[in-house]
This record gives sequence, C-alpha cells and structure tokens, in this order.
Amino acid sequence: MLLLESSFFQLIADQFIHTTWLEWLGVLSGFICIYLATKENVLSWPISIISVIAYAWVFLEAKMYGDMALQFYFLFTAFYGWYFWIRKKKVDDKPVTNLAGKGWWLAIGSVIILSIVLGLFLDHFTDTNVPYEDGFCTALSFVAQLMLTRKILQNWILWIVVDLCYIPLYIYKNLNLSAIFYAFLVAIAIKGYIDWRRTYREQTN
Repeated sequence: MLLLESSFFQLIADQFIHTTWLEWLGVLSGFICIYLATKENVLSWPISIISVIAYAWVFLEAKMYGDMALQFYFLFTAFYGWYFWIRKKKVDDKPVTNLAGKGWWLAIGSVIILSIVLGLFLDHFTDTNVPYEDGFCTALSFVAQLMLTRKILQNWILWIVVDLCYIPLYIYKNLNLSAIFYAFLVAIAIKGYIDWRRTYREQTN
C-alpha cells in the first residue's frame, strides 16, 4: 500500500515537473482572476489577459484548437468586461442582474448550436482527436464568459458545468496541472454564485 501511494505521488510530482512554464503562468493568473471575479473586483479583467495569452499557446501545442480560438474571444471580452464593469459601477447601483426564463432558452440554444457547429468544424478541418468535446466546452465557455462580462448571476452555474467537463478532457490531453486547477475552479465558481446571489438579493430588497 505504501509503495502504491509512493508511486502515485511520484507520478504527480513528475507531471508537475514536466508542466511548462506557460501552463503554470496560465493557471496561477487564471486562479487569481477568477477569485477576483467572485469578489466583483475589476482587476480580474487585466489579470485575465495574462492567463488568456498563456493558455492560447498551451492549447495550440495540445491541439485543442477550439479552446485556442476561445482565448482570442476571451481577450476581447477581457477589455470589454473591464470597461463595462467600471462603467456599470459608476452608473448603476444594482450591478448584478438575473437571467429570466427567455434568457435561459437563448443561452441553452446558443450552446447547442455552437457545440454542433464547432464540433463539425474541428472534426473536418483540424487534426484534433477531441473535436466534439472541445467544441462543447468552447461553446459553453463562450456563453458563460459573455454572461460574466454583463454581470449576470447565472454565469457561475455555466462555469461550474464547464469546469467539471474540462477536468477529464485536460487529463486526457496530459494537461494535469490544468485539470487540478479546474477542480479548484469548481469550488470557486460555487462560491462566486453564492456571493453574487447574496449581492443580487441585497440590491433587490
């Protein structure tokens, strides 16, 4: 039993040693920016730019082209979210908004359509071996990120789902540090939802 435990921890240690510095940079900056987002801290956005650039290169090397392309979208939304959060804080005393029933149908429909389109594209025009998995995670992240920039409470629910989906995908692609990182992100996203829901309730009372 002790030998098995020793082998397991040695395997984890070896995987950490072989983790590239870009993945470390993406993970650490990503952790900070997500934590700040749960606190509604606008500094989340400039820090996220660092994570986005690092992960774009990591995903290129891992042949996860959907996620690589997603980083360019994240880069754009980082600047937009940065501007929107500052502006909203100045002009609106109710910064967190709630997603209505129609909004849910729009979000779910967008994820389904984007997943199919991205999956087909990646399957036919790239050499990735996870086209539909990558396409689904990319589509869900796309919608969740847009909701985050608009300070919609339910963005955290989508992030919980997508983080859970990314864990096995990253393990399969040998991005083990990122898999561990996303396991932590599940907990952070849950906390983010709880904190934002408290804020929303306070501002509607």
